[in-house]
Amino acid sequence: MTRQPTRGLLISDFNISNLSAYLSNNTDQPEVECRVAPYGQITQTLLGHDPALWDQALDFVVVWSRPESVLECFATALSGIAVDSAALLAEVDSYCDMLLLAKARARAVFVPTWTIRALHQGHGMLDLAPGVGAARLLMQANSRLLERMDGNANIFPLNAAKWLELAGDKAFNPRLWYLAKVPFGNEFLKACARDIKAALRGLQGRARKLVVLDLDDTLWGGIVGDVGWQNLVLGGHDPVGEALLDFQRELKGLARRGIVLGIVSKNDERVALEAIREHPEMALREKDFAGWRINWRDKAQNVADLAAELNLGLDAVVFIDDNPIERARVREALPEVLVPDWPDDKKLYPQALHGLDCFDKPMISDEDRQRQQMYAIERQRVQLKAQVSSLDEWLRTLDLTVTAEPLNDANVRRIAQLLNKTNQLNLSTRRLTEAELLAWSRPDNRWVWGISVSDKFGDSGLTGILSLEIDGRLAHIVDFVLSCRVMGRKVEETMLHLAVDWIRSTPAKELRATYRETERNKPCREFLEASGMRCQDGHSFSWSAEDPYPLHPAVTLIREAAMIPATP
Repeated sequence: MTRQPTRGLLISDFNISNLSAYLSNNTDQPEVECRVAPYGQITQTLLGHDPALWDQALDFVVVWSRPESVLECFATALSGIAVDSAALLAEVDSYCDMLLLAKARARAVFVPTWTIRALHQGHGMLDLAPGVGAARLLMQANSRLLERMDGNANIFPLNAAKWLELAGDKAFNPRLWYLAKVPFGNEFLKACARDIKAALRGLQGRARKLVVLDLDDTLWGGIVGDVGWQNLVLGGHDPVGEALLDFQRELKGLARRGIVLGIVSKNDERVALEAIREHPEMALREKDFAGWRINWRDKAQNVADLAAELNLGLDAVVFIDDNPIERARVREALPEVLVPDWPDDKKLYPQALHGLDCFDKPMISDEDRQRQQMYAIERQRVQLKAQVSSLDEWLRTLDLTVTAEPLNDANVRRIAQLLNKTNQLNLSTRRLTEAELLAWSRPDNRWVWGISVSDKFGDSGLTGILSLEIDGRLAHIVDFVLSCRVMGRKVEETMLHLAVDWIRSTPAKELRATYRETERNKPCREFLEASGMRCQDGHSFSWSAEDPYPLHPAVTLIREAAMIPATP
């Protein structure tokens, strides 16, 4: 299916057309179409003086200013006159009040932090002096900017200082400023465009979720089957060993952010796992990996099998291997998998990992922090399933509990995050901010519930969303969303039971689900086709409210008292 371009508006007090070009021409997804507001008219644009700029639904807005342009105190300090930092912060507050006007007009608002142009040379110790130190005042202004942006779910500050570091001496181009009022060099703007694209992917639920790693000469130095785990290069006082240990630590940091780690290695599994368990310098242990394929089979097939086992699409996978032949094989066989070029010098591995921009996400949830543990628990479930003779017997041994909780202030962030990142079992794949979701749910004929799942192995947390809209005698399922981690345990059927049972206490006589096909939500269609619902035209599925939808006897359903509808 053809995906609609992501639409944005760029607002700035300088000529920002070059950034628009880099965003539009960059081949990385998503495809972006930008409008550019007249430069130097931030206030006028945010106040809506030109309605034509806002006459279409905007996915994002960038509001980018120079501190000397919007903060009078800062401009005064640059001229060598001492200023009161309290007055500067008051100006930052006023600017932020204006910025907040944009949050209701787009799904995401990006605000790059302030930097000083190269025209303003440093003054040594005076850079950080009270009142006159431009660097000190800039730090204070940026700190206040970040504080004021906190708590606004769809406003995202971007770290422009990083773009300065990446662009180096090409960050600024004085000629461009005088010729075209462009303060930044092209390398700086390219770095900005990459970060905005990565942020958009994260907001659209398209960040990569699984890093598949080779072992020999990737996680450690040497071939473990040849030299034994005792002689691997890792840690110690060896430069390569130190770099590889830092690489493992960085990977562990990714895992703490919810990125799943896996192994695909041509090795003897017993020997490789012994190294992971026994080597004293390993930062990553067996529990840090959600799964592995350690054998002598084709790596491309192993990557595909591992992703399938973890219920992740191939477009969620990053494959890291020191061997260019193996990288080429996976890249050719599995084009959806991201296979970055990898340096020959192992001392550059940590830097190469830092250079990947595919893991960006707007927030880290408690579930993200616990994801590795959840996959370890899932392995226990799979092992149990292999020991029983039928699905029903397996479900009976799980002690499965499904809890339905209405949307509220405590769970709206988690529900919005799940709505925006889940792609496979997702009926409509609509994307809403927290504010948009709350606003949508306010009418009396609409309801939203978060679905949590637990069993005897542990709590999988809030992993599903069900929303309904009543239109006379017809009830529509608007959102039917379930994390791939709990698919196939009769949770999907429990959600349908919940929907039917709910509408039986309303005037609605029919429940309808309209499937909207995307590139990745085929599992949702497959479930609907097998659910027993009547398919009318290939994409519309219905169930009569006169007929109860069965609840599997192995599932315990807990409903919050607030869910009981008023008698019509």
